[in-house]
Amino acid sequence: MSELRAKGVSKRFQLGEREIEILRGIDVTVGAGDSLAILGVSGAGKSTLLHILGGLERPTDGQVTYGESNVYTLPPVELSRFRNRTLGFVFQFHHLLPEFDALENVMMPGLLGGMPRAEARDMASAMLEQVGLADRRTHRPGKLSGGERQRVAIARALVLSPRVVLADEPTGNLDSRTAREVEELLLRLNSERGTALILVTHNQDLGKRLAKTCFLSDGVLEW
Repeated sequence: MSELRAKGVSKRFQLGEREIEILRGIDVTVGAGDSLAILGVSGAGKSTLLHILGGLERPTDGQVTYGESNVYTLPPVELSRFRNRTLGFVFQFHHLLPEFDALENVMMPGLLGGMPRAEARDMASAMLEQVGLADRRTHRPGKLSGGERQRVAIARALVLSPRVVLADEPTGNLDSRTAREVEELLLRLNSERGTALILVTHNQDLGKRLAKTCFLSDGVLEW
């Protein structure tokens, strides 16, 4: 994988006549197989930073590059295609489509990317097996436990073998036992697949399990 590099990233919002600075001159570099935890209290701007790194929210200043690709210079259609092919997202809430079963949910990135349905189905089935849900593939989200839903979300994020997985409080909505299982799964797949993992959390115990840790405070990353 070419490096993910954020350089001089800042984010400001206008609130009435006031300008609020959420991020100030953020620099981050992540390579293949790296794992980075970004820690910070609620409201510190962790999710905003993750969205910027993932091409979901434009920074006020600075740039985000993957190899030679400057993300925010891409036209909207190319940026959408880039996110689909290059990045996997895991959020605190699984955001699964309730009308589709587990297999169909995991197939979605492939189908949206123009993959033939049979190929998308085969890849999704193999990915569900990797996360231990082969026997739950025909169950809709409403019939799955919280941990199972989050594992389906992880399978969906990883099904196209993205270069980078971006996880936003992926265990924040789970009980302690299930959270530990999801942590182990993310770290195992990071190790086995060589996919870079960037995770934002306020959970310091989780953060310590990743290879690199930094803390977001007052809009600045402290290493």
